[in-house]
Amino acid sequence: MNLRLALSLALASIWHRRGILALVTLTLTLSIVLLLGVQYLRTEVRQSFTSTISGTDLIVGARGGQLNLLLYSVFHLGNATNNIHWSTYEKLRQMDSVDWLVPLSLGDSYRGYRVVGTDSGFLKHYRHGNDRPLQLVSGDWFDDVFDVVLGANVAREFHHQLGEELVLAHGGGATSFLRHDQTPFRVSGILAPTGTPVDRAVYVSLEGLEAIHAGWESGVPRPGRTLSKDQARQLNLAPQAITAVLLGAERKVLTFRLQRQLNEYEDEPLTAILPGIALSELWRIMGQFERALLAITGFVVITSLVGLAAVLLTLQVHRQQEIAILRATGASPILIALLYVIECTALATLASLLAVLVGVALIAAAGPWLVDHYGLHLQLRPLDSSEWLMLAGVPLAAALVGLIPAVRAWWNSRRQHFGTTSTE
Repeated sequence: MNLRLALSLALASIWHRRGILALVTLTLTLSIVLLLGVQYLRTEVRQSFTSTISGTDLIVGARGGQLNLLLYSVFHLGNATNNIHWSTYEKLRQMDSVDWLVPLSLGDSYRGYRVVGTDSGFLKHYRHGNDRPLQLVSGDWFDDVFDVVLGANVAREFHHQLGEELVLAHGGGATSFLRHDQTPFRVSGILAPTGTPVDRAVYVSLEGLEAIHAGWESGVPRPGRTLSKDQARQLNLAPQAITAVLLGAERKVLTFRLQRQLNEYEDEPLTAILPGIALSELWRIMGQFERALLAITGFVVITSLVGLAAVLLTLQVHRQQEIAILRATGASPILIALLYVIECTALATLASLLAVLVGVALIAAAGPWLVDHYGLHLQLRPLDSSEWLMLAGVPLAAALVGLIPAVRAWWNSRRQHFGTTSTE
């Protein structure tokens, strides 16, 4: 059996039927692009998800569950079970093992987006991705009581510009019937896209949150007691409580001891969590859905391969004369069967190469758009081991699927051979 001859005949057969096989190859290419795309996005989104917050050693909140604290402090989902007294925050600042603290105060919203009260430490210490700091694309971080800094998604959706005024709403829900109309905020800065929940929030000072709630009681404005901006500026706007604290340890090796110390804090019940561990636990829960999506795309590729085998089976009827000539020139039934396996493998290999090229082109073209509109950073990189295995598995699967028309061709060739022999 001459393998080189079989390869030459298979390629010639593919070229002769290039019209219909090109359509099959296109279908297979698109299915492989989908498979690699899902795996690529799965890897990148997981990396982005687990890097939503980096450089922060501990997140401290009122006593409660680990995931709940992570969700409301980082992802702005849900609500805190309780607040932390400002006096506790002041005591944490004085601890020798603490390098820096960033206070977070939640509870208000702007047109469905969370309002986060914080200070300049948020811009200085918050990190995401591979230790990337926050950056402002325009304007400055707030330095006035009624300044507000917008996340990238908020500014883009509502087309806000620097200097515009906006009114915050009371409560963290998407709809609120209580608005702080008497104390509008001025847009002082807009953050660059990060691909994290930072893009979907607006940031004000802790004093600003205190100012807009002056004259309120139990979440409701008291008639005739709400204040204007000028009146609010005259008050002592030191906060009484905050929602959570981002903490950086003086030395990383002290993180676990500091966590235990805070979880056993006697003056107030606290919960201190490690962001990385909490993020891994949350991703483990969510990972079932992305694995299901990957399995679905795998079935799409298998369906395309089965379609390829069906096309080759259909073409067998039109290749009877070709097979008869090959048999007359001495080609064995195994060689005839091998032609179909080689054709399937060659087409799958070509589709895999085309899929990689299409994927590279899509990432290069869509990368800047995804960053601008969704904050998702997709960069060209070499395929990892799992992606290479998927890519290599397609021609292998094609070879196995090619056995279907191959066995049929082998059987027909033998039957014709023995039929001719008996007739003679």
